[in-house]
Amino acid sequence: MTNYAQMERRLTDVLGLSRRPVAIAFRDTPPEGVLPLSGTQPSGCSFWRLAAGGQVFYTVPSDHFNCSVGCYTHNIALPPEREADLTGTLGLMVDIGYIKLDEVPGVPRLPKTPAVTIYAPLSQTPVAPDAVVVAGKPAKLMLLHESAIRAAKSVLPLLGRPTCMAIPAALSGGVASSLGCIGNRVYTGVTDDQFYTVVSGSDLDVIAAELETIVLANARLAEYHQIRRATLTTA
Repeated sequence: MTNYAQMERRLTDVLGLSRRPVAIAFRDTPPEGVLPLSGTQPSGCSFWRLAAGGQVFYTVPSDHFNCSVGCYTHNIALPPEREADLTGTLGLMVDIGYIKLDEVPGVPRLPKTPAVTIYAPLSQTPVAPDAVVVAGKPAKLMLLHESAIRAAKSVLPLLGRPTCMAIPAALSGGVASSLGCIGNRVYTGVTDDQFYTVVSGSDLDVIAAELETIVLANARLAEYHQIRRATLTTA
């Protein structure tokens, strides 16, 4: 059984994380002892911010209604009185040139609507996560990608907007990374020098197990390339 507290410490130390990795799990019922979300939030990725800050809670579909795009990626149907929110948001994005409508069908979505979604810092997750969201700097998340490759797990092409589509994309296994989107950056406060890698919960152990080898290999290669640069560079 995975020791998630130890896993969080390992990821934080090895990847130099300034923000706690977030465990996300989809269930039919809430775990015993976990409280529902308190208050409201403007976006689905706002729940990541709360969990990274130490909160453990669960949401139900209606908690996501303020985020029409997040509802789309999480396969949550908006109530009739809120359906215009999605068309209005997409209309704005199209009008200002942010997206083209023909991109929308290609956005990954959860296969079914989650009855309950549990959010927690990885070390405090009350259930095995379906996905783990890691925010970090490129040079460090590179190590996570290389560990997934070494573990023979899927590494999807780099994703863009919306950031939340990286969650359903990662559920098929391996890792999915996103450069983030402006909405996510506003709602979560993630810094400009960071992006996201989402690890499938089922593959977390085997990918993390390869980190030590990859970190040591990168250190050796750094020395190798520094020597080559010094010896092969001419004025």
